[in-house]
Amino acid sequence: MKLIITKHNLGLWAASYIRARWTARTKDPFVLGLPTGGTVVDMYAALAALVKNGKMSFKNIVTFNMDEYVGLAPDNEQSYHYYMKHHLFDQVDISPRNIHILDGQAEDLTGQCAAYEEAIKQAGGVDLFLGGVGRNGHLAFNEPNSPFDSRTRVMELTESTRQANARFFHNDPFQVPAKALTVGIGTVLESRELLFLASGRQKAEAVARLAQGPITEKWPITALKTHPRATLLVDPEAASALTADMKEQIGQTRPAQNSQDLILTIE
Repeated sequence: MKLIITKHNLGLWAASYIRARWTARTKDPFVLGLPTGGTVVDMYAALAALVKNGKMSFKNIVTFNMDEYVGLAPDNEQSYHYYMKHHLFDQVDISPRNIHILDGQAEDLTGQCAAYEEAIKQAGGVDLFLGGVGRNGHLAFNEPNSPFDSRTRVMELTESTRQANARFFHNDPFQVPAKALTVGIGTVLESRELLFLASGRQKAEAVARLAQGPITEKWPITALKTHPRATLLVDPEAASALTADMKEQIGQTRPAQNSQDLILTIE
């Protein structure tokens, strides 16, 4: 996998990358896996601007979101249905039938998860899956000790995850839903390409575990190292916990021409 440290805005960098992959696509539809959260707000704004300016279109894009809270209605402002509608889908030319988000209010949650896996399969698999990094290294809502071959399922959220998300629920972790539906790690790893983003010092330990530690289910994000086309994009703050040896390697890395990005291949 590649670790890219950039001083550029992560969202703008990611939006440009998505557009490049969409432009170079070899099939239609182009299938995107999409995350939510603060880190990717700028990414969605940039994608909307590309569409508005005629430089990109979502007409031939199919999307699958990573996760959704159990029990929240789609019009709840903290639901990921609402987030995606507000930040992206209402701003671009995507067909509603091409949007897929897990239904946290489904009567049969297990059946909902199985149907989601089948929908991804019927779409031909995900071409590019975007994601963030949890403070405890969770991938989507796959908490520590989640199997790397896990599929879309119901997940009990850890206390640390609920604490981290409490800022969206009046700073009260008890208002954060205790469960969520999430794509599995195995589901994500089957995608043709992965691009994950991490920003801020609160993500530094997870980044360091991925970059320098072993592949372990204790840190789900380390699963990225098992994928042949995975990239982790981070800002300098998120890279701040890297060891001196790792920083020396990065310092010796030659960035791409006309780029401020430092690129390191991690085996």
